[in-house]
Amino acid sequence: MTFAGEVTPLYALALALVAAYWLGRVGREARGRHLPRVAWWAVPGWGALLLAPLLEVPALFGLGAAALLLAEYWPGAYRPARSRPGGAWPLVGVLLGLALLALLAAPGGGRPADTAAALAAALGLLLAGAGGLLARALFRARPAAPRLGLEVRFGPVQVPPWPDLSLALTGSGAQLTNVSDGPLWLAGWSPSGTNAWLRVRDEGGLPLNVLPRGGHAYLPLRGGERGVRVWYRREPGPGPSQLFRADWTPPGGGERVLN
Repeated sequence: MTFAGEVTPLYALALALVAAYWLGRVGREARGRHLPRVAWWAVPGWGALLLAPLLEVPALFGLGAAALLLAEYWPGAYRPARSRPGGAWPLVGVLLGLALLALLAAPGGGRPADTAAALAAALGLLLAGAGGLLARALFRARPAAPRLGLEVRFGPVQVPPWPDLSLALTGSGAQLTNVSDGPLWLAGWSPSGTNAWLRVRDEGGLPLNVLPRGGHAYLPLRGGERGVRVWYRREPGPGPSQLFRADWTPPGGGERVLN
């Protein structure tokens, strides 16, 4: 294989460390039930870093570095997932990458630019496939969440020193957001001052037993309520439940002010 430029041993070591770091990050997020989303930009970014010296195009280094920074620091780089990812496409990526490397190793050659692009594509397929297989292997599937019943409401409860939920009032109700560092098992909710036990639902009206980190739930309100109470647990096992309380005071103008 002939190229317009060459990769020094030190530069090759740096590329290997970048790839190893990304794979380690994918594995760590998979253990926390998060899968790559924007983080996949690291694969073409790594390929651009490889092509920069091979094609002697310095601008590719800047594009590759920008893609790697995007994959690492973008707020939605990894998305929460409920089930283990599939392993078919990562395996296909690995096989395609190996096949492309075998073709490049065969006698005969083409233009240096074409050979460099094929090499970057082959190594990129191997990197993406390895990341997908690693995420599947390390992903910790969550067992089905049991529905918490009335024993949560009438059992021991405690108000956490720092709330795990935040609430935003809308025109027809309230939106709950999980601001904790993990999922929350929801038991039920009730408007303040009302003897009720209602299921927490998503914005589509479907019952919601588990609210993932950063997830939203919807509480329908008629307009005359002055607060809500939400019972939940950080783990589905035995123990005291958590109680989220939010109250507001409707002023004379009809607007609601959240306390």
